[in-house]
Amino acid sequence: MVYYAVVNLVLTFCMKYCYILGMKTAISLPNKIFEEVEKFSKEHQYSRSEVFAMAVKEFLEKKKTEEVLNVLNEVYSEAETPEEITVREKGKRYFARKILKEKR
Repeated sequence: MVYYAVVNLVLTFCMKYCYILGMKTAISLPNKIFEEVEKFSKEHQYSRSEVFAMAVKEFLEKKKTEEVLNVLNEVYSEAETPEEITVREKGKRYFARKILKEKR
């Protein structure tokens, strides 16, 4: 009787909290990609799940970087205002006068 209570407790715990650790999913792949992943995982001693998780993580990070780059390109594609040009030119002159002179 105690055995069944312990098993029930463990199963209840796992049903509530084990999915936090990882989510199972099924995907369809071309055979060639599956074979390459299988070969890579064996050669480098990773599970297939680890290989796919690393690949997805890298893909998502790349997409975030692309989004930031697109926003920056959009912001900097606008023409400088006359005030911005003046400030930039003054900054360059200051740099040439003060900073480069100190390096000599």
